[in-house]
Amino acid sequence: MDIDRVDQIIDKHRAEASSLIQVLLEIQSENNWLPKEALERVSERLEVPLARIQHVATFYKAFSLVPKGKHQIHICMGTACHVRGATRVLDTVQDLTGIKPGETDLDLKFSLETVNCLGCCALGPVMEIDGKTHGKMAPGETADVLESYE
Repeated sequence: MDIDRVDQIIDKHRAEASSLIQVLLEIQSENNWLPKEALERVSERLEVPLARIQHVATFYKAFSLVPKGKHQIHICMGTACHVRGATRVLDTVQDLTGIKPGETDLDLKFSLETVNCLGCCALGPVMEIDGKTHGKMAPGETADVLESYE
């Protein structure tokens, strides 16, 4: 990530240590992860120890210290989705992308995660990509949905 862009984000928040989480969220949003160089710059500019920043970055699930794919896939494995075939949808996504939950494909196109609930149980099974909900998914529809994100 461009350090000048990190500086712009920090300046936007007046380089206040109290804005640490918001600064990290914006860096994560633009880069899909938090590179070490960006964290070091945030530490320097906000005068917050790097260890503290790493603690925050590892505490919150929203942050990643490893590269993530351009598109974030979340498969709901909650009860309503599970009984309607979420495991078949998950298996299909794994077959099509070649990755398992918690992984990112080599060309950084997709990252896959399972979640316990996406809050739209009536639409199960649900697959969410980049915040967009795809409900009543069937394994046969999965390839078409993934292709629309290529």
